[in-house]
Amino acid sequence: MTPYVQLWLYPAAVVLGAYFVLGVTGFGSALVAVPLLSWHWPLLEVVPVVLTMDALGSALHGRLNWKLVQWSELRSLLPGMLLGVVLGVVLARVLNSQIPLMVLGSYVALVGINALRQTPAKPAEPLAISAVGAPLARPAPGTAGFAIGTLVGIIEVMFGTAGPPVVAWLNKRLDNIQHVRATTPAMLVFASLIALTGLAFEGHVGNALYWQRLGVLVALSLLAVWAGHALAHRLPAQRLRQAICGLLVLSGLALVARALAS
Repeated sequence: MTPYVQLWLYPAAVVLGAYFVLGVTGFGSALVAVPLLSWHWPLLEVVPVVLTMDALGSALHGRLNWKLVQWSELRSLLPGMLLGVVLGVVLARVLNSQIPLMVLGSYVALVGINALRQTPAKPAEPLAISAVGAPLARPAPGTAGFAIGTLVGIIEVMFGTAGPPVVAWLNKRLDNIQHVRATTPAMLVFASLIALTGLAFEGHVGNALYWQRLGVLVALSLLAVWAGHALAHRLPAQRLRQAICGLLVLSGLALVARALAS
């Protein structure tokens, strides 16, 4: 095995696995790719590459599921996302991210556990949580959508993992799991592009290493999204919902573990 192959074998395997998950469930690629690639490359070099692949992979996912995307949900969150990015840039400089990340991870895991407990014939019950979590537990458009969009913008800038709260919101808003799966990546395209803009102003996007890694890995990420999409349409709706909710639980716990390790 040549040194070149050895250099790229591990990152290629991580990207294939992470974006296959995105293709199946509509989110989760960054939660897989960022921590695993950070064992191989510095975190500040990993995040811009993953966010770019997220934007491209989510765009492909959205194109493959175009007719299922619920654009009204995007319109309700986008204004808040723009505000959230500004707040996230400020908070990232002044706030210890450990406690907010633990709260976010705990909430996402609880949403997934609650959804897994529901039977197909039983309507979903809102989580009994504090008033701070009420907009997510009983979601409605308008003011609540703006608030959740703001939260998503903050999370994407600070942690690069806005997928779980987006899915938690949509899982309460939409009855059709295929609509949840299709709409999540459409939202993440905008969230990733906004976060990349912020990173570009900080000088982390566009250097030689960024383009080299993106050039090697982006085709693999798109291939993996397509393969995951093909599998998802072969799964029964209930199995797909279980897979998405199970990933919510795992991703929430991963966020808590990341906070504890930071």
